[in-house]
Amino acid sequence: MANNPHFPVNRRSFLAGTAAFVATPAIAQNVNDESTVEFESDISRITRRNISSFRTLDWQPYFSNLTNGAILVDIDSRALHYWEENGNYRLYPSSVPLTDDLTRRGRTEVILKDPAPDWRPTPSMKIRNPEWPDYVPPGPDNPLGTRALHLSWTYYRVHGTHDTRKIGRRSSNGCIGLYNEHIEELYELAQVGTQVLLI
Repeated sequence: MANNPHFPVNRRSFLAGTAAFVATPAIAQNVNDESTVEFESDISRITRRNISSFRTLDWQPYFSNLTNGAILVDIDSRALHYWEENGNYRLYPSSVPLTDDLTRRGRTEVILKDPAPDWRPTPSMKIRNPEWPDYVPPGPDNPLGTRALHLSWTYYRVHGTHDTRKIGRRSSNGCIGLYNEHIEELYELAQVGTQVLLI
């Protein structure tokens, strides 16, 4: 492959470049184009060791309908799947809770859309981390990033993060984190009443 003048990239540099490409925030896809799905699937197989293993899913095994849209969070693959009411689909890499005892699974829904979230640590967070501030206003230091979708479970949210190293990892205290540009997109699509399932 390296000697072909029409394809002057060897396998190692191709795989390294592909891994770098897929690990960027641009992995969120509107997956209605079959060629995109095939490409994404091929890239996912190549870079499985570099990022969480993304796979497209159908909504039917998880939801009875798409009224108000549907969010599925797959904790194990660290991915958030979103289906609009018309069936359009998006897939986002996410951060997930640090430990199983911080992880909540089951059905909930979006009850509030917060365009400029502020943050207060929960009582249990303050016990574990007494040095943390009692309050962080909206802005670049806020752990909730630029947008937040509050769930019906107390203290649980899908939100952005300014710390992009957290995405694709077990790194949260219970919430689901997205790149800021992805939560901003999801924020515009989701609505109060959007059904949410964490598996």
